[in-house]
Amino acid sequence: MSTEASVDTTVLNTGGAAGSSFDPAAPYRISESVSVRPEPFGALVYDFVTRKLSFLKTPQLVEVVTTLEQHPDARSAVEAAGVPEAQHEAYLTALAGLLKSGTIVAR
Repeated sequence: MSTEASVDTTVLNTGGAAGSSFDPAAPYRISESVSVRPEPFGALVYDFVTRKLSFLKTPQLVEVVTTLEQHPDARSAVEAAGVPEAQHEAYLTALAGLLKSGTIVAR
């Protein structure tokens, strides 16, 4: 089963289990069980525990996800990646889905 994170009309399509509520003002990081492999389209994301393969469909979303730990909160990571303000909510929605699926976790 695959999970896709995108920043177009369908921001995130995930079959992940319910998780914590996403708070853009909270700090997050990539889960320790997750590996991110950059690709020209974005990245492949593999969770070694759930054995789920996901796709991050934009290089900018990859930058947000891989630098989450370097920022005080999710919103700051989105801003630092240079995401246009009009797309902030779409990226935050994608991060909420990644939290729900366990790709990112609170720190």
